[in-house]
Amino acid sequence: MNFWGSSYRYHKKTKQILKLQAKYKNMGDEELRHQTVIFRQRLEKGATLRSLLVEAYAVACEATERVLQMRPFPVQVLGAVAMEYNNIVEMKTGEGKTLTAAMPMYLHGLTGSGNFLITANGYLANRDAEQMGKVYRWLGLTIASGVPAPGHDGEDRDRQQIYRSDIVYTTNTSLGFDYLFDNLASNPEEQYLRHLNFALIDEADAILLDSAQTPLIIAGIPRVHSNYYKSAERMITMLEEKKDYKLSDDRKSVWFTPEGIARMQHFFGVDDLLGKKWYELYRHLVLALKAHFVYKRDRDYVVDHDEVLLVDRDNGRELIGMKIQGGQHQAIEAKEHVKITDEMRTMASVTYQNLFRMFGQLAGMTGTAATDSAEFMEVYRLAVFQVPTNKPMIRKDLPDERYIAQTPKLIASLKTVHQAYEAKRPILIETGSLSLSNLYSRLLLREKIPHSLLNARSASKEARIVAEAGQLGAVTVATSMAGRGTDIKLGEGVKEKGGLLVLGTERMANRRVDNQLRGRAGRQGEPGSSIFYTSLEDRIVIQNAPKWVRRYTYKHAHDEHQQLGKHGRFRKVIDRAQDQVSNTGRSARFSTLQYGEVFRVQRDTVYETRDEIMVAPALDNLIAGVFRHVAEQYVKEHRNGDISDFLDFVYTNIDRDFLPKLVADNPERMVDVDYIQSLMKDQLNQKRAVLQDDDQWHYFQRVTVLKTIDTAWIDQVDNLQALQAVTMNRSTNGRDPLYEYQKETRRTFGKMKQAMNVGIARNLLCSDLVFNEDGTIEIQFP
Repeated sequence: MNFWGSSYRYHKKTKQILKLQAKYKNMGDEELRHQTVIFRQRLEKGATLRSLLVEAYAVACEATERVLQMRPFPVQVLGAVAMEYNNIVEMKTGEGKTLTAAMPMYLHGLTGSGNFLITANGYLANRDAEQMGKVYRWLGLTIASGVPAPGHDGEDRDRQQIYRSDIVYTTNTSLGFDYLFDNLASNPEEQYLRHLNFALIDEADAILLDSAQTPLIIAGIPRVHSNYYKSAERMITMLEEKKDYKLSDDRKSVWFTPEGIARMQHFFGVDDLLGKKWYELYRHLVLALKAHFVYKRDRDYVVDHDEVLLVDRDNGRELIGMKIQGGQHQAIEAKEHVKITDEMRTMASVTYQNLFRMFGQLAGMTGTAATDSAEFMEVYRLAVFQVPTNKPMIRKDLPDERYIAQTPKLIASLKTVHQAYEAKRPILIETGSLSLSNLYSRLLLREKIPHSLLNARSASKEARIVAEAGQLGAVTVATSMAGRGTDIKLGEGVKEKGGLLVLGTERMANRRVDNQLRGRAGRQGEPGSSIFYTSLEDRIVIQNAPKWVRRYTYKHAHDEHQQLGKHGRFRKVIDRAQDQVSNTGRSARFSTLQYGEVFRVQRDTVYETRDEIMVAPALDNLIAGVFRHVAEQYVKEHRNGDISDFLDFVYTNIDRDFLPKLVADNPERMVDVDYIQSLMKDQLNQKRAVLQDDDQWHYFQRVTVLKTIDTAWIDQVDNLQALQAVTMNRSTNGRDPLYEYQKETRRTFGKMKQAMNVGIARNLLCSDLVFNEDGTIEIQFP
């Protein structure tokens, strides 16, 4: 690749920035800092950000030199220029992405609040905010970290101060939850995320692709506690594989056989386990079955202090605060005999796909992105721009060592570890799961090889260990993503021994992660090498390779000669398996995006309505419209004029002291929209007579309307999640599942609006106002 990249525009801008640096180098500190004031004045007069790019970047380069004694290399300036033009910049590990990001963040920080650098974890957000914050503050900008400091609670953060800052370093999770909490606020003062202008995403592939389907969920209303979990758990332990249930070849699916259904019906004494009457019991049995045979301890979750904690299978990191929805988490808790937590109802939800598509401008940076460039463009309208290394890359990527079975593969890899250890060459051993990293650590202990184990329990601790992984004689075992974002610097004398050796104990789910692992060695033109040991019993092969591979493995697993040749029919098995995983993942993410777009339209409608209500000076017209809709809907559905239906409607939603005689003598009133509206207005006027203070009256109206909207939306969010699960299984009989989902959501959204209108009327008219001695008023909703 040409040094200046493939884009003439970026080449030209970079040359201009490098040339202009001499001008700012000759300025004093005060004059250089004053450039921020000049830039902001020009923006106020109508200048565009991109018209300031060359000058602002040159100022940022000079500031980093003076504050941090670090001047960006030309390739870093090139990468920073590309970021401003809606690119994900691919820069190899160790090429200085943190410093590169300072240029576009400074440029966008000139506009005020709403600019974010999104990192992979809280440790990196705090570390980079502290380091780069020195530069931004020196230049007159405000900066904050959006994540709590170690040992502090997230609730203690001053969110107003954080999101008022020009630049915020935060994590995707922290930003996502703050966005959701903002849209549960009852007044504008509790909303802090005013603008989503610009986001620069570090490790963009991990966040925008690998985590794209992960929904951020705020759950705060417990469902009725089920007593089926323990009963279902006991039942599953009595069943026999192949007789009562069967597992798929890839061990991803499990199902009951007809014999198993009959056995469970006899055990529970029920006549039709699959019928509507016993649906809940059957659902819990399915959850228990999956808990036992699909979800594995120390792979999908760990048990720590009698609590089930989910684990990211790619990096082994515990997913604190996250639970599997739909009762599956509680089924796992029953399996592990720990306290069964409440199954919570969803109050608000958003996926990262939808969250980052809300920003006015996006950019990203990562060590690997080119393999998924088409998806970045299709979903996020982001191109991928590959930046050349500052120095030629001389790392040696050795061909895979292939074996039939897992055990001979691990034993062979241990020989390589021994050789490196005896030569005092540092070696980083990468595993694909938490359980395998623990197993490999035990193998090293058996071999009496001292080592460090990174199991992703602590981001700050793993960063310190990874940073030392390049020292003489260091042996480090890590999960595939542990320590991502931390450079490995070689100790004295290591270059002469060939640099860092990265040894992968298996190939990962996609080539991007493989390339990330290789990139741990050979940074900044240093020597290094990488090698993967693979087998036909690796997870990716078992789950995705053709059946003939599994048959061959089963037949030859105990052969004396286990090593496979570098050529032949097995050479492409893993590559094809990775392709299959990538294609499946891409399809799943696109499907999630399509479903998410339907959800987004409804969510945006509800959130916009909430925002309008919070700032509206008066709500009288809105409430009058609600009363009209409620009256019209009731008359439309009760044209027969049944007095019992009418009285039930009035007592429940309008007036608990209504006199039946008022309609018994005039039955036509029961189907008179104007009469029903007059009942509502009279009751509201009685409330107004009690609350004579204008501010209190407006607050009562606003709080009541918002609470009702939130309650109705919580029900709808629950409905949408259940609908998605159901309709994704409706692809039979030629029906399009997405069309089915769209049709169902339109219907349920219409029902939600009707329920919302009735709820607003009921809460306004039937609530009780309790006057406290301190002068405050408490609202008790019906």
